[in-house]
Amino acid sequence: MARRYDCNDATDRTTGLREAASAVRRGELVVLPTDTVYGLGADAFSTEAVADLLDAKGRGRNMPTPVLIGSPNTLHGLVTDFSEQAWELVDAFWPGALTLVAKHQPSLQWDLGDTRGTVAIRMPLHPVAIELLTEVGPMAVSSANLTGHPAPEDCDAAQEMLADAVSVYLDGGPTPGIVPSSIVDVTGKVPLLLRAGAVDADELRKVVPDLEVAN
Repeated sequence: MARRYDCNDATDRTTGLREAASAVRRGELVVLPTDTVYGLGADAFSTEAVADLLDAKGRGRNMPTPVLIGSPNTLHGLVTDFSEQAWELVDAFWPGALTLVAKHQPSLQWDLGDTRGTVAIRMPLHPVAIELLTEVGPMAVSSANLTGHPAPEDCDAAQEMLADAVSVYLDGGPTPGIVPSSIVDVTGKVPLLLRAGAVDADELRKVVPDLEVAN
């Protein structure tokens, strides 16, 4: 049976984070708050756990799972050919609602779906998420909803959809909003805005003036 912890209560938060970290290490799924919506997370390096995540959502491999990290320093072990402009975006907008699509290290033993050698990666601006990510390392995290349903802004909505497919629910209260992260592809010579979200093109161009916008 799924366990749920109120992260606004100090004791419950400590217990919940410990239990969530243990669950992730066992290859189980957890729900965690982020600065956009609630996320469904698993160990990014566990092929079985990521497959379980996709199954729980009813999502195919053609929609790969993004990765959340707890520190920009983690990027050094995960991505390659990361440009100076990409680092400038990290410095300006992380932690925050900006996802970067980058080439991942070829040596990484993970399977996030049909990524064609790339990974969508972000550092969220949420203390509970960062604390868990710092403890367990990179996590595959997608919105905590069934595919085709609205992304959840609170833990109740996530639990109603995912129920006992998840081992641990970390309840951080309502999320700040449902505006998704912006997604910028930094695999080419010029950064490319794939999805406009919480960080708009004008803000991004203050940091990378040659930003292009996908059609």
